Amino acid sequence: MPELGTDARPLRVAIVGSGPSGFYAAEALLLKSDASVLVDMFDRLPTPYGLVRGGVAPDHPKIKSVIRVYDRIAASDGFSFLGNVFVGRDIHVAELIQHYDALIFACGAETDNPLNLPGEDLPGSHTATEFVGWYNGHPDYTDCTFDLSCDSAVIIGQGNVAVDVARILATPVDALRTTDIAQHALDVLAGSNVKDIYLIGRRGPVQAKFTPPELKELGQLDDCRPVVIPGELEIDPVSQAELDDPAGSKSGKNLNLLREFASRPAGTTSKRCHIRFFNSPVELKGTDRLDTVVLERNRLEGEPFHQRAVGTGLTEELPCGILFRSVGYRGLPIPGVPFDPRTGTFPNREGRIEHSGEAVPGLYAVGWIKRGPSGIIGNNKPDSQETVRALLADSGQLPPCPTPDSAAVRQLLASRGVRVVGYDEWRIIDAAEVERGRPKGKPREKFVRVTDMLAALP
Repeated sequence: MPELGTDARPLRVAIVGSGPSGFYAAEALLLKSDASVLVDMFDRLPTPYGLVRGGVAPDHPKIKSVIRVYDRIAASDGFSFLGNVFVGRDIHVAELIQHYDALIFACGAETDNPLNLPGEDLPGSHTATEFVGWYNGHPDYTDCTFDLSCDSAVIIGQGNVAVDVARILATPVDALRTTDIAQHALDVLAGSNVKDIYLIGRRGPVQAKFTPPELKELGQLDDCRPVVIPGELEIDPVSQAELDDPAGSKSGKNLNLLREFASRPAGTTSKRCHIRFFNSPVELKGTDRLDTVVLERNRLEGEPFHQRAVGTGLTEELPCGILFRSVGYRGLPIPGVPFDPRTGTFPNREGRIEHSGEAVPGLYAVGWIKRGPSGIIGNNKPDSQETVRALLADSGQLPPCPTPDSAAVRQLLASRGVRVVGYDEWRIIDAAEVERGRPKGKPREKFVRVTDMLAALP
């Protein structure tokens, strides 16, 4: 039998997920290695690009320009896209193993961590993922409803996703009309009565996870003033040690921005974004729906870069008509793949998926399902390259799949009534969205239902 990775027998790899980590893995396999490789990339939606399409805020078009890189990767010899295929439902991992020598999982962290608080299930309490997917036109969240008739909104968490939610709530709707925001979201935001937005963090300004560019934008919004309590910017000696460490440069930039925010005069803006520190929610209150959130004041304990928030027993009740939790994200299990419920990841070492501490031959992970929800888009490139290096190093020992045939995979899916969407067909959907957006002065008007995407195809 020919050796895997030769022209006589190319190494066959299935990548499950078409976000940044999946495309960077494909690039490392197809363009950066000397082996002969064929890559089939699967996604449960007909559309590629993962969070670049469904997670990046509509007012950040420059970030989405990375799609051009993925488009070039997709044009590589040996690459195929199989969209609208739900691995674990339409086709199982055990079946993929019959047709591919290795599987790379790039399926991300698809769900939010809960707060596990009384009242969390009240109407008006939402996940940030739902809201972000809703305004970005993700089909999973098209039918979500958000009541923005209240005066105040609370966001629990201080990462970049939390800042995105705050910014979308605070941005004048006319500034969003020329973005690719979903029309249903634009209509609801146009009727919003939200005046006060609270961005709540359990630790201090030095430990906040947002990046300086994201934070800076909160201070540049028209008709919305950032509000920071000066006393919450006082730095304890342990936090000062974090700032003095070379790893603390981001926190230092954040702190300078926050101090500048705190020094601004009150002004007469119609909206205010309150950035609060040292507070944790302990209860959500309401009868028929959410009315208030109870916050407990915290102090910090621990060593530099390992400080934890400890409640002091002092509480305050904050009016809250709508709440979004953004306190971390987790991956979801796929039948046939080892899963760590504690971390919400596929247990792995250097990308090799493990079971009971031993590598499972042919199974690999990249991106958030590998390392957890950390980093920005660019962090996925070296992460994916590490996994691909491990895969290629293993290729001489991988058991060749018994049926190295993508046509057999497509036939199996067709027999189950699955309408596979190829990359050329995605381009048709893409062109239709762009055309739909043109009369509105938008870069595109997304299809927000899979049925409509498929209906756009010939």
